[in-house]
Amino acid sequence: MLQLFIPFRVLDLIDIFLVAFLLYQIYMLIRGTVAINIFIGIFVLYMIWLVVKVLNMELLSSILGQIIGVGVIALIIVFQQEIRRFLLYIGTRYLSKNRFSIENWLFPKQKNLIAPVNIEAIVRACRNMSESKTGALIVIARKSELQYYAETGDIIEAETSSRLIENIFFKNSPLHDGALIIINDKIRAVRCILPVTENLNVPAHFGMRHRAALGISEHTDALIVVVSEETGKISFGFEGEIKYGISSIQLRQLLEDYLINDKNDSLKE
Repeated sequence: MLQLFIPFRVLDLIDIFLVAFLLYQIYMLIRGTVAINIFIGIFVLYMIWLVVKVLNMELLSSILGQIIGVGVIALIIVFQQEIRRFLLYIGTRYLSKNRFSIENWLFPKQKNLIAPVNIEAIVRACRNMSESKTGALIVIARKSELQYYAETGDIIEAETSSRLIENIFFKNSPLHDGALIIINDKIRAVRCILPVTENLNVPAHFGMRHRAALGISEHTDALIVVVSEETGKISFGFEGEIKYGISSIQLRQLLEDYLINDKNDSLKE
């Protein structure tokens, strides 16, 4: 007697759920970028290959199989930034929260190894630069190592102070162009080059500072503060999202949430 139904186990249901969840997370990471078109093309090609295999079309199946086999290496090259973001997403969002943190399991007594950042100095400098419409781009390290980006600029290793920050971003200063990176309450480097976001849905009024802020926030878990040179408005970035046009009071609260209270959630509009 012919078997009319395909055997279906509970593990199959779990398998389908996990694959669907993985595909959804990948889509959320690459939506709005040029990589989404490449991903859709690869997905369609893979579905065609599965149909061809089911229909036992040996020649076409072997050709598509070879293309997909070699395509794995090509995927790693093409999607290297997205893969990096996905691994960072898993590490920061699912493994670094207080209840499920692997760090807390391995090092329960070492909850905060990062030196406290001088939040007041950053807020005061941003408020003054906002009033004078002085453009600024400040990156504050959390757990991600920013040494690679710091080495693209000039290493200064200076104490964080509002006057120094304002002097660095003064229009006639030779150090004002690029980003300022703060690590462990030290201004590690200035004139740093940051990756620009590939997101196609960035608002038209965002300039290069805001695009660079989005780019570095997509690659790391750093906090980014931007002061617009055109409008003087302050923005705060984290995990590929930006709060635009916030007050100095809101900036202080956000910095305290993410640096002192160790908040890990994305920004909410």
